[in-house]
Amino acid sequence: MAAPQQQPPYLHLAELTASQFLEIWKHFDADGNGYIEGKELENFFQELEKARKGSGMMSKSDNFGEKMKEFMQKYDKNSDGKIEMAELAQILPTEENFLLCFRQHVGSSTEFMEAWRKYDTDRSGYIEANELKGFLSDLLKKANRPHDEPKLQEYTQTILRMFDLNGDGKLGLSEMSRLLPVQENFLLKFQGMKLTSEEFNAIFTFYDKDGSGYIDENELDALLKDLYEKNKKEMNIQQLTSYRKSVMSLAEAGKLYRKDLEIVLCSEPPM
Repeated sequence: MAAPQQQPPYLHLAELTASQFLEIWKHFDADGNGYIEGKELENFFQELEKARKGSGMMSKSDNFGEKMKEFMQKYDKNSDGKIEMAELAQILPTEENFLLCFRQHVGSSTEFMEAWRKYDTDRSGYIEANELKGFLSDLLKKANRPHDEPKLQEYTQTILRMFDLNGDGKLGLSEMSRLLPVQENFLLKFQGMKLTSEEFNAIFTFYDKDGSGYIDENELDALLKDLYEKNKKEMNIQQLTSYRKSVMSLAEAGKLYRKDLEIVLCSEPPM
């Protein structure tokens, strides 16, 4: 006989702590791929409905399919038919919603890259636990959220557990960028186009004509266009401008160094 399905935790609560939110996420994202989708999504919706019935929060429609459709229209912001962590943060009432707090402070990918620049102090392409703590502390101060040391520690650990997909105790740029609103996450646009170190070095050398070790904004423009054409992807002028601006946030005085661009375009940050 099959073992009974474990009860999903905390869905009935009026407010969740960051750690409880994470437990709910891990419960429903059963395959750990970063999305609640397919059967996981149906299970999540059924359990959420049950919990809401219990607390008197009912949907207008009684038809499961209709309710699910209504729910997805409201919360699946990028209409990909899946719920990701930041979308779940909009659905569940998280204490001092620290994910939304992050969102409000870092509303665009340019601001995100600027913040990344500041905290990836050793330019390793990673933010480590101690750097992450400073990052979150600044964030909470800017949002006027009072916090004490244990709370800051909890947030740091929660973000690490959420986004540190390979469990090495540090966050790569693409892992951390999952905190961004989907439509702002320009790094997702490069996901299918990641380069090996050899490919990256060849393309960078091609655009760094004078061998100075950096490229400027116009050269980056041409490089991004080439990359998109090579991958047979469409990109309009607004997108190009927006991506260029985001990537150039990593530059120093208009000079984008090889190492900084490598963090964005390579499958693994340089070691």
